[in-house]
Amino acid sequence: MQSFDVVIAGGGMVGLALACSLQGMGLRIAVLEHQEPDASALGECPELRVSAINAASERLLQHIGVWDDILARRASAYQGMEVWDRDSFGKIAFRADEYGFSHLGHIIENKVIQQALWQRASQLPDITLMAPVTLKDVAWGENEAFVTLEDGRMLTARLMVGADGAQSWLRQHADIPLTFWDYGHSALVATIRTEKPHDSVARQVFHGDGILAFLPFSDPHLSSIVWSLPPDEAQRLAGLGNDDFNKALAMAFDLRLGVCEVESHRQTFPLVGRYARSFAAQRLVLVGDAAHTVHPLAGQGVNLGFMDAAELASELKRLQRQGKDIGQYLYLRRYERRRKHGAAVMLAGMQGFRDLFEGNNPAKKLLRDIGLTLADNLPGVKPTLVRQAMGLNDLPEWLS
Repeated sequence: MQSFDVVIAGGGMVGLALACSLQGMGLRIAVLEHQEPDASALGECPELRVSAINAASERLLQHIGVWDDILARRASAYQGMEVWDRDSFGKIAFRADEYGFSHLGHIIENKVIQQALWQRASQLPDITLMAPVTLKDVAWGENEAFVTLEDGRMLTARLMVGADGAQSWLRQHADIPLTFWDYGHSALVATIRTEKPHDSVARQVFHGDGILAFLPFSDPHLSSIVWSLPPDEAQRLAGLGNDDFNKALAMAFDLRLGVCEVESHRQTFPLVGRYARSFAAQRLVLVGDAAHTVHPLAGQGVNLGFMDAAELASELKRLQRQGKDIGQYLYLRRYERRRKHGAAVMLAGMQGFRDLFEGNNPAKKLLRDIGLTLADNLPGVKPTLVRQAMGLNDLPEWLS
């Protein structure tokens, strides 16, 4: 039987970032993952699943020593944002250099981030990577958790961390209730080549039944799209021939970047909001999608998860320094309070924003157009929005 201080279920982006953040604290850390990340070289066409990594997450990734590796693999900085309401006057736009920043964030393939983090974790002496493995059982003792794997191996942990995604086995096994709601939309993702250059600007347009975002890659004519639509319409668009899809996409985007050409297959997945009733329990804590999932409206999902990892690492460091039991719920409640608040604010904000921009009700349309125009023109509003978009209003103290 192997003994660890922290066992992290899930070797995705958030679980690995947490493991790397705990290096050097004198803790023995294990990361359990179903499948070792694909180490094959990246293809010419970017992966479909990407994240908009904000400045706060960039600081965390710099701190744990993977940022340069991520940039060397493939990452695309964006310097501006534009949001508008189709067939109306509401719009807002801003650029990083107007507020003293070189960029607002980076569009990075999830595979790139996970590869870099896995490689980094494999080099750190405090971390044991275990893959492929599957959890079979966890029994909660007074002073430690007893972990049984499908292959028969047994581990003990002073603290279990659920970083095993939206369908978290660990969360379900611990009987932590989950509040969830169907957004009534599916996301359609694809890689698109555009006639006009994107100028490193992330763009998002709201129309009656959907939200369409173009996220710029380093190739000036290549973008990743995330198109939030009613499920039937998402499936219909996914099944169109390339020519018909390209025309529908360009029209939905107001021809802002001219003619569009799809360069990848199209993938759809349902959009569901989730919020665990508890982010912590005795000898257990949840991070990332195991604790919360949000609408991809502002690309904040993985950024929320990275801030969970940063906050938890900070809290465990404090407890370790004070000689306290890192698995005691009494002490983990501080992490829970802080991160539940951050996630709740984000979930409520995204839901309210989505509700406001859904449908073509004339009164609602006028309200959102006036709101966008005021935000674009009132002094002091855009600097706050820029800092929010960059994640700088939700930084743990040690990353400030």
